Amino acid sequence: MSDFSTRRAPDRHGPGSPAPARHHATLRALHWLVVLAVLVLIPVGFLMIQDGLSRPLQDTLFILHKNLGPVVFVLMLIRLVHRLRHPTPPLPPLPRWQHLAAEANHVALYVLLFVMPISGYLRVRAGGFPIEGLDALGIPTIVPRSDSLEDLAQAVHFYGAWALLCLIAVHVGAALYHGLVRRDGVVARIWPPMGASR
Repeated sequence: MSDFSTRRAPDRHGPGSPAPARHHATLRALHWLVVLAVLVLIPVGFLMIQDGLSRPLQDTLFILHKNLGPVVFVLMLIRLVHRLRHPTPPLPPLPRWQHLAAEANHVALYVLLFVMPISGYLRVRAGGFPIEGLDALGIPTIVPRSDSLEDLAQAVHFYGAWALLCLIAVHVGAALYHGLVRRDGVVARIWPPMGASR
């Protein structure tokens, strides 16, 4: 979904045309669950560090952000295992560099979607703070209290957020191009599994 084209292609999937090959329904569901989580995490993450917030609101945002991070990590683990076990449907005919660009974008997104919850976890735990959801499940911390580790993880998390935003912008831009301009079935490959169209 993150690949581009230099020219417009006709709609190859109109009435009477075969439906495009899609990712497995489970993978598509996982994709959109991660999307929804990231759509919450990113704005909350930037908002919670702004000056002038009331303490109760800031605490609520921090609790939401740090507890949703491990959920994304688990979803990404399941998604990675599932993707490795199921073949990826082929892209439509595109120049080789576009296939490479799409692959690079997807790999970078996967990497950052692991780096962000891991660095967030390290920043919180190394800082000596709780992660209420994990604590309620009886999952102990795996890192010691460390100011240097906290600072490093915080820096990785901050700059990783900006890198993730850039990758998402490229990914969404490519999806819009394929869905609205080329109409080549690329977006349909990952469309949510709903109703009879699953």
